[in-house]
Amino acid sequence: MKKIKTMNKKNLNKFVPLFVLAVFMLWMKTYVSQKTQFQLEVEGTLQEFLLFLNPLGSALLLLSLSLFFKGTRKYVSLLVIYLGMSVLLYANVVYYRFFSDFITLPTLFQTQNFGDLGGSVATLIQPTDFLFFVDVVILAGLIVSKKYKKESANFKTKAVLPVITIALAISFFNLALAEADRPELLTRGFDRNYIVKYLGMYNYALYDTVETAKSSSQRALADSDEVTEVLNYTKSNNASANEEYFGAAEGMNVVYLHLESFQTFLMDYELNGEEVTPFLNSLIGDQDTLYFDNFFHQTAQGKTSDAEFMLENSLFGLPKGSAFITKGQNTYQAAPAILKDKGYTSAVFHGNNGTFWNRSEIYKSFGYDHFFDIESYTDLSEEDMAEYGVMDKPFFEQSAPLLESLPEPFYTKFITVSHHFPYNIDQSLTTIGKGTTGDASVDNYFQTARYADEAIEQFFEQLESSGLADNTMVVMYGDHYGISDNHNQAMEQVLSKEITPIENAKLQRVPLFIHIPGVEGGTNHTYGGQIDLLPTVMHLLGVDTQNYIQFGTDLLSDEHEELVTFRNGDYVSPEIYLIGEKFYDPETGLPLEESQLEQAEKFQEQGSYELQLSDELVNGDLLRFYTPNGFTPIDPEDYSYQKNVDEATE
Repeated sequence: MKKIKTMNKKNLNKFVPLFVLAVFMLWMKTYVSQKTQFQLEVEGTLQEFLLFLNPLGSALLLLSLSLFFKGTRKYVSLLVIYLGMSVLLYANVVYYRFFSDFITLPTLFQTQNFGDLGGSVATLIQPTDFLFFVDVVILAGLIVSKKYKKESANFKTKAVLPVITIALAISFFNLALAEADRPELLTRGFDRNYIVKYLGMYNYALYDTVETAKSSSQRALADSDEVTEVLNYTKSNNASANEEYFGAAEGMNVVYLHLESFQTFLMDYELNGEEVTPFLNSLIGDQDTLYFDNFFHQTAQGKTSDAEFMLENSLFGLPKGSAFITKGQNTYQAAPAILKDKGYTSAVFHGNNGTFWNRSEIYKSFGYDHFFDIESYTDLSEEDMAEYGVMDKPFFEQSAPLLESLPEPFYTKFITVSHHFPYNIDQSLTTIGKGTTGDASVDNYFQTARYADEAIEQFFEQLESSGLADNTMVVMYGDHYGISDNHNQAMEQVLSKEITPIENAKLQRVPLFIHIPGVEGGTNHTYGGQIDLLPTVMHLLGVDTQNYIQFGTDLLSDEHEELVTFRNGDYVSPEIYLIGEKFYDPETGLPLEESQLEQAEKFQEQGSYELQLSDELVNGDLLRFYTPNGFTPIDPEDYSYQKNVDEATE
């Protein structure tokens, strides 16, 4: 018996070095990845130490779960856990390369989009990425080698508990130091970069899971009293319409052109002495066009869907995932529903799958009468297809008869796709050369932007030839950045200046054009964001919005507050920028003086409160408890888009 115990102890001692090696390799790999693959803005010795320390606690804790398995299964479980953590780390690295953000649990529910993302994902994978899994191969090789032949010896629970205790002690020590450096780290979690920087990738994943569970339970626990606070806030912050513009487009058709990945720096930009967007540039000086040059996107992980969500509802997108995916069945009081009571027919045109971003479902909740997706575009060749659907020129061409068939007045939205990462285009379709920065995404960006500009000009010509132009307001907006801050080194060559935090914030500007026949145009320097589009358009159409719950305000109103809050809690205004919890003077680029901090902090509190209220409204589905006077609630069951396909293919 004594001999057997000695043998078991000897065999178990063979597993311990393997376990220690696994913990060490995962710790180092995660630290190096966090240090080199993510832009976490680590400052000072304490933050450097925390970045080094934070993978250790979670690596030790999660890998120690293998110690509970009996016999040879502990080897298999060690490898499986190690592989799972490695895959999670690598997936976040790839995701971060384009989105400058981390995967959240709600984004995993967006798997219905993955089939359309293949080419973009492939572009983000680099030849050296195999290095992320070299350690997995080493661990697997050691496990299957004869040196670590399979034994049946087991660890007793009392032997495992000290390992778990040490792992938890390291994690709590990590958290205490993090809270000391950034108080309320976990309660002010708008910016995922901070969570990863202070607590590490794996603890962030745990935090995200808990937060997602909390938000998912909000609807079940919500009651009608909760909407009162939101309503009181939006009413008290409502901006009265500008009398000069209120009703200026009353009775007109509305066409939204969703400009995929357009950023304001493209306007009037010349590449090798040639305008990249000559038609859009011409509209800036057009007598019937209002152009806003300080208009910012406010999207988060939902990107395009976040932009749509804001312009239709004047509600913020969610801090993680996409409301289009997770809140598709909510009650909304969106633009199509508001205008339905004014006699408008509504439609969306999109040359991609109707299920992408769950559009075929959430559009019903918005009250869209028609949704013309890829099934409505039948006369297509291979050359007409982009990675995300129909190329813009054939898209507009084939949409023309569908648009003309709609009863007037109509409210419509066209979602373009040609100017989308990774900005690939058949060179036979290009009319301008590439950039020369050496960064493929940046260099290709100009060619697809020129193509989209030509397609927009084509659309305006179609409106003229159809006779619709004189009675149609065209609103064009950029949905989100096209070039993320991961490409700032190349963008410094494009802009011929250093990309400071202030300049990076300014790169989040996207173009906004509002073309109204007969209304005096011009360039408007007002600071605003996508959250402000709905009340602006409604007032132009002569619709009073004061009884609706909307977090934006009319860009043309004298009462519009020029404060643009981003989803991570940062903000911009004409006098103050908040970037990464640092306040800047946008003119000098320097930190604010002590005397200016009071107003800066008030703006920060206001923005955070708005984000909180909007999240409570969306997560709790609170609009089901409130119906404005004169508004007819939407029943999604009344809508079916199959008939649009049938009509388009007859």
